[in-house]
Amino acid sequence: MDLEKRPDQQVAQPVAPVAPARPEGCLAVAIRIPVRIVVLVLVVPVRLLWDALAVCGTFLYRNALRPVGRGIGTLLTWLCKAVFVWPWVGLWRYVLVPIGKGLTWLGRGLFVVPVMWLYARVLTPIGHGIAWLGRVLLVIPVSWLYARVLTPVGHALRVGLVWLCKAVFVWPWVALWRYVVVPVGIGIAWLIRTLVVVPAVWLYRAVLTPVGRGVTTLLRWIFVVPLVALWRWVLAPIGRAIAVVAREIADAFGHAWRIAGHISLVVGRFLGTLLRWIFVEPVRWAYRTVLTPVGHVIRDVLWNPVAAAARSVGRTTRRALASARDTVRQARADVRRMLFGAPREAVPVARREPDTPETRTLGSSTTALMKD
Repeated sequence: MDLEKRPDQQVAQPVAPVAPARPEGCLAVAIRIPVRIVVLVLVVPVRLLWDALAVCGTFLYRNALRPVGRGIGTLLTWLCKAVFVWPWVGLWRYVLVPIGKGLTWLGRGLFVVPVMWLYARVLTPIGHGIAWLGRVLLVIPVSWLYARVLTPVGHALRVGLVWLCKAVFVWPWVALWRYVVVPVGIGIAWLIRTLVVVPAVWLYRAVLTPVGRGVTTLLRWIFVVPLVALWRWVLAPIGRAIAVVAREIADAFGHAWRIAGHISLVVGRFLGTLLRWIFVEPVRWAYRTVLTPVGHVIRDVLWNPVAAAARSVGRTTRRALASARDTVRQARADVRRMLFGAPREAVPVARREPDTPETRTLGSSTTALMKD
């Protein structure tokens, strides 16, 4: 199965279901155009003012507030570090840590090492001896007494006490429940059912149910039916009309805000173009037509000769300084030679290996006996 799709194959994309258009009544059509005109007249100045304030706020934030905030933040950070961080770091690093290390070493030498020696050499053998003595004198006899004496006696007492508790506390209450309480309860339940439940059920079915249905029907026709009619024929149409008016006003505000945005964009572009042609283009023309040629003339006539002369002077100065350094170095060497004499020359040492950088091979002789 070919999993790669060719470019000419187009995959069918699922089409989102289009919501059906809502039916509009004559009221919506009648109030739409006037409301949109009035709202547009009211919203356009607000949108122009809003866009102007947004542009000014953005410019002020980018060019004034943000740099000032960054500078203040850097200054406050450095100040907080200088006041709250660096003194405590220095105190911790150069005072508390050395004192703590010294106290640790002193405490280890005075307390830990003697206590460990005392524990290992004195207390541990004494504890082992006390444990062995306690095991011999207490644990073994008590274990024998528990296993041989107390366990049989406890088993016998447990059996007797269980039988006695059953005879005293369990069997009498079981007999009382089974032969006295249960028959009396069954009789009382039959009596209550005969005297109370059956008459109550008959009263509910024969009297209360018809009376409740009549009262419900009466209340329905007195309260519910008028309220439903009022809601269906008065309040619901008024609410629909108010909802249509409110929806149209909201839609009108949305359309007016978008149209005012386009108008504000056009006005902003016009003002930007006007400012560009009034200020930017003259400055650019002056820079290209006047300042640039003048700068080129100044560079070619004044700056380049001055720079070349400065470079020549610099080269001459460096050469003079180098010659002076060589002269001073030679004079210092001559004075050292006059005071301490010439340095001792190295004496060559005879070698067994040849001085040539070539390696030894079978074809070359290195000793006098192997020479022809």
